[in-house]
Amino acid sequence: MIPEDIDLQQLTADLKNALGPGEPIGYLRGKSVMRDLLVDMRGFSELEAEELIDTMELRGFLRFLGDPTERSVADAHWDISPHA
Repeated sequence: MIPEDIDLQQLTADLKNALGPGEPIGYLRGKSVMRDLLVDMRGFSELEAEELIDTMELRGFLRFLGDPTERSVADAHWDISPHA
């Protein structure tokens, strides 16, 4: 369960600052990288971090620029925008 007092905008900005330019790449690979960063940076469990990534994606803070169902564009980049 995700606590209601988490500032998703700030969390997105922190995630963006922690990632290098052009990262992450790939749908599942990118989600895993971002999940692991939240675990390391904020001490969330893997499940909590995964739920946060899914929530941030649903709310528009994280947007995959490819199509994860098509192999040719599955290695696209993510757009990470704290201003969703």
